[in-house]
Amino acid sequence: MLINSKHFGEIEIEKEKILKFVDGIPGLNNLTEYVILDNEDADIPFKWLQSVEDEDVTFVILNPFIFKPDYDFVINDSTITRLEIENEKDIIVYSIVVVPEDITKMTANLAAPIIINSMNKKAKQVILEGDKYSIKHYIMDELNNNSTKNSGNDIYEEKVEEAL
Repeated sequence: MLINSKHFGEIEIEKEKILKFVDGIPGLNNLTEYVILDNEDADIPFKWLQSVEDEDVTFVILNPFIFKPDYDFVINDSTITRLEIENEKDIIVYSIVVVPEDITKMTANLAAPIIINSMNKKAKQVILEGDKYSIKHYIMDELNNNSTKNSGNDIYEEKVEEAL
Protein backbone atom coordinates (compact mmCIF):
# COMPACT_ATOMS: atom_id res chain seq x y z
CA MET A 1 0.00 0.00 0.00
CA LEU A 2 1.30 3.44 -0.91
CA ILE A 3 0.86 6.43 1.38
CA ASN A 4 2.01 10.00 1.01
CA SER A 5 4.02 11.80 3.64
CA LYS A 6 4.84 15.48 3.64
CA HIS A 7 8.28 14.68 5.06
CA PHE A 8 9.12 11.39 3.35
CA GLY A 9 7.23 11.51 0.05
CA GLU A 10 5.53 8.42 -1.27
CA ILE A 11 6.09 5.40 0.98
CA GLU A 12 5.28 1.75 0.46
CA ILE A 13 3.94 0.21 3.66
CA GLU A 14 2.57 -3.18 4.56
CA LYS A 15 -1.10 -2.94 5.45
CA GLU A 16 -0.49 -5.28 8.41
CA LYS A 17 1.75 -2.66 10.03
CA ILE A 18 -0.96 -0.02 10.26
CA LEU A 19 -1.79 0.88 13.85
CA LYS A 20 -5.41 1.56 14.71
CA PHE A 21 -5.72 4.27 17.38
CA VAL A 22 -8.99 3.36 19.07
CA ASP A 23 -9.70 6.99 20.03
CA GLY A 24 -7.41 8.83 17.64
CA ILE A 25 -4.72 10.99 19.19
CA PRO A 26 -6.03 13.77 21.45
CA GLY A 27 -6.62 16.79 19.25
CA LEU A 28 -6.62 14.63 16.12
CA ASN A 29 -9.43 12.26 17.04
CA ASN A 30 -10.56 11.93 13.43
CA LEU A 31 -7.25 10.35 12.41
CA THR A 32 -7.07 6.76 13.61
CA GLU A 33 -4.59 5.01 11.32
CA TYR A 34 -0.85 5.46 11.68
CA VAL A 35 2.30 3.62 10.78
CA ILE A 36 5.69 3.69 12.52
CA LEU A 37 8.57 4.52 10.22
CA ASP A 38 11.92 3.26 11.44
CA ASN A 39 15.09 5.27 11.13
CA GLU A 40 17.49 4.00 8.47
CA ASP A 41 20.30 4.15 11.03
CA ALA A 42 19.51 1.47 13.61
CA ASP A 43 21.70 3.32 16.16
CA ILE A 44 19.29 6.26 16.20
CA PRO A 45 16.36 5.54 18.52
CA PHE A 46 13.96 8.08 17.02
CA LYS A 47 11.13 6.89 14.81
CA TRP A 48 8.24 8.61 13.11
CA LEU A 49 4.55 8.05 13.67
CA GLN A 50 3.02 8.89 10.29
CA SER A 51 -0.71 9.28 9.76
CA VAL A 52 -1.98 7.09 6.96
CA GLU A 53 -4.97 9.41 6.50
CA ASP A 54 -3.25 12.82 6.49
CA GLU A 55 0.18 13.24 4.92
CA ASP A 56 0.82 16.39 6.98
CA VAL A 57 0.58 14.62 10.34
CA THR A 58 3.84 13.08 11.54
CA PHE A 59 5.20 12.80 15.06
CA VAL A 60 8.73 12.04 16.21
CA ILE A 61 8.52 9.23 18.75
CA LEU A 62 10.97 7.54 21.07
CA ASN A 63 10.91 4.61 23.45
CA PRO A 64 10.97 6.51 26.76
CA PHE A 65 12.84 3.77 28.58
CA ILE A 66 15.94 4.65 26.53
CA PHE A 67 16.42 7.94 28.37
CA LYS A 68 14.25 7.29 31.45
CA PRO A 69 14.91 3.70 32.55
CA ASP A 70 12.87 4.18 35.72
CA TYR A 71 9.77 5.40 33.85
CA ASP A 72 6.90 3.70 35.58
CA PHE A 73 3.13 3.96 35.27
CA VAL A 74 0.02 1.85 35.47
CA ILE A 75 -2.16 1.23 32.44
CA ASN A 76 -5.78 1.54 33.55
CA ASP A 77 -8.32 -1.25 33.05
CA SER A 78 -10.23 0.72 30.44
CA THR A 79 -7.16 0.94 28.21
CA ILE A 80 -6.35 -2.73 28.73
CA THR A 81 -9.89 -3.58 27.65
CA ARG A 82 -9.98 -1.19 24.68
CA LEU A 83 -6.64 -2.43 23.36
CA GLU A 84 -7.51 -6.06 24.20
CA ILE A 85 -4.19 -6.52 26.01
CA GLU A 86 -3.81 -10.05 27.33
CA ASN A 87 -0.09 -10.11 28.11
CA GLU A 88 2.15 -7.24 29.21
CA LYS A 89 4.87 -8.60 26.92
CA ASP A 90 2.72 -7.51 23.98
CA ILE A 91 2.83 -3.85 25.02
CA ILE A 92 5.04 -1.33 23.23
CA VAL A 93 5.40 2.17 24.65
CA TYR A 94 6.47 5.37 22.89
CA SER A 95 6.54 9.02 23.80
CA ILE A 96 5.94 11.87 21.40
CA VAL A 97 9.04 14.04 21.15
CA VAL A 98 9.26 17.76 20.39
CA VAL A 99 12.56 18.73 18.76
CA PRO A 100 13.26 22.48 18.81
CA GLU A 101 16.08 24.09 16.85
CA ASP A 102 18.33 23.69 19.90
CA ILE A 103 18.20 19.91 20.25
CA THR A 104 19.54 20.10 23.80
CA LYS A 105 16.06 21.37 24.67
CA MET A 106 14.12 18.52 23.06
CA THR A 107 11.35 17.13 25.20
CA ALA A 108 9.28 13.99 25.44
CA ASN A 109 5.71 13.75 26.62
CA LEU A 110 5.89 11.30 29.51
CA ALA A 111 2.47 12.33 30.83
CA ALA A 112 0.71 10.84 27.81
CA PRO A 113 2.50 7.75 26.49
CA ILE A 114 1.41 5.91 23.38
CA ILE A 115 0.49 2.34 24.24
CA ILE A 116 0.46 -0.26 21.46
CA ASN A 117 -0.76 -3.83 21.62
CA SER A 118 1.75 -5.44 19.25
CA MET A 119 -0.49 -8.47 18.75
CA ASN A 120 -3.49 -6.71 17.21
CA LYS A 121 -1.94 -3.29 16.36
CA LYS A 122 -4.45 -1.38 18.46
CA ALA A 123 -3.04 1.77 20.03
CA LYS A 124 -4.01 4.60 22.30
CA GLN A 125 -2.37 7.71 23.69
CA VAL A 126 -3.07 7.49 27.40
CA ILE A 127 -3.15 10.52 29.66
CA LEU A 128 -1.67 9.42 32.98
CA GLU A 129 -3.25 10.41 36.26
CA GLY A 130 -1.28 12.53 38.71
CA ASP A 131 1.62 14.89 38.19
CA LYS A 132 4.55 12.50 38.37
CA TYR A 133 5.44 13.15 34.72
CA SER A 134 5.14 16.21 32.51
CA ILE A 135 4.32 16.74 28.86
CA LYS A 136 7.74 18.41 28.45
CA HIS A 137 10.32 16.14 29.97
CA TYR A 138 13.82 17.23 28.91
CA ILE A 139 15.53 14.25 27.32
CA MET A 140 19.09 15.55 27.59
CA ASP A 141 18.64 16.43 31.27
CA GLU A 142 17.51 12.88 31.87
CA LEU A 143 20.52 11.51 30.02
CA ASN A 144 22.82 13.79 32.02
CA ASN A 145 21.25 12.49 35.22
CA ASN A 146 21.94 8.95 34.15
CA SER A 147 25.64 8.58 34.92
CA THR A 148 26.00 5.41 32.84
CA LYS A 149 25.24 7.35 29.65
CA ASN A 150 27.10 10.60 30.29
CA SER A 151 30.08 9.67 28.17
CA GLY A 152 27.90 9.11 25.12
CA ASN A 153 25.89 12.33 25.16
CA ASP A 154 28.00 14.16 22.57
CA ILE A 155 27.70 11.25 20.18
CA TYR A 156 23.99 11.01 20.97
CA GLU A 157 23.45 14.70 20.13
CA GLU A 158 25.29 14.26 16.83
CA LYS A 159 23.13 11.26 15.97
CA VAL A 160 20.00 13.23 16.79
CA GLU A 161 21.07 16.11 14.55
CA GLU A 162 21.73 13.67 11.73
CA ALA A 163 18.37 12.01 12.17
CA LEU A 164 16.14 15.06 12.36
